[in-house]
Amino acid sequence: MERIAVIGAGLMGHGIAQVFAAGSHAVSLMDVEERRLEAALSDIRDSLRFLAEHGSRAAGTAEEEDIDAVVSRISATTSLEEACAGADFVIEAVSEEPELKRRVFRELDALCPPPALLATNTSAISITEIAGEAAHRERVVGTHFWNPPQLIPLVEVVPGRDTSPATVDRACGLLLAVGKRPVRVKKDVPGFVGNRLQHALWREAVSIVERGIADAETVDEVVKSGFGLRLPVLGPLENADMIGLDLTLQIHEYLLAHLEDSHRPSPLLRKKVEKGEKGFSSGRGFREWTPAEMKACRERLRRHLVEWGER
Repeated sequence: MERIAVIGAGLMGHGIAQVFAAGSHAVSLMDVEERRLEAALSDIRDSLRFLAEHGSRAAGTAEEEDIDAVVSRISATTSLEEACAGADFVIEAVSEEPELKRRVFRELDALCPPPALLATNTSAISITEIAGEAAHRERVVGTHFWNPPQLIPLVEVVPGRDTSPATVDRACGLLLAVGKRPVRVKKDVPGFVGNRLQHALWREAVSIVERGIADAETVDEVVKSGFGLRLPVLGPLENADMIGLDLTLQIHEYLLAHLEDSHRPSPLLRKKVEKGEKGFSSGRGFREWTPAEMKACRERLRRHLVEWGER
């Protein structure tokens, strides 16, 4: 078994650690804050228990002693050097700050001799940029997990300009072995594939509210009860083929000129953030949220993902 190191125990890091520990790998989970490591281990245990209670194969566990076994494979540390010692596959999951990520990879490159693979979980930043100060850039690759990583199977595997094909192959093999669905992205562009698609939709959704075409609740309902129902079984290009590319072209010739195409964030979105209306973290974003509503929303998402994963 490969030895795994996960750098950063926040929103994504603890879930990534869970994925590999459930896949029988020894995992070092590193963070600069002890309290975040403690919270991460608690969250991992809660997640495994939830999955076991709902009979999910994704848990890789069914009994309390099995949960203990998975958690026991994870060692927490505040030392980057300790986390990297003997690691075969290192995944960086620190905050989305380009300079921070470059610094981390400079240190990882010095601490982890080849053939260790160095991966970044960035959701949008160029892999080539992140690897810029590493001496062995051929072994740096993007592995973009989706939140929550222990439930969503997709991982976008993105090569930087200098990443070797062997690095991509090895990363995909490791991900397949722990039950993930790696997809190979051909070019290193900001946002890769998933976030380019997702934020094109979000930009239009915000614009619809900003222009008074519909309120936020209506926009969300149109997606959830409309075309969103098709997405798990019919991708956008499959759908275009199904209805016919001739019809798709006709619609685009009329509609595209009327869609939001700004290269800058929406003034409405910026104003909300400036007013402290940041969503769940503040209790108000595009709508108001009570603690009970936020908890229920997270629970619905988690249950839905577990049920989908069992199909």
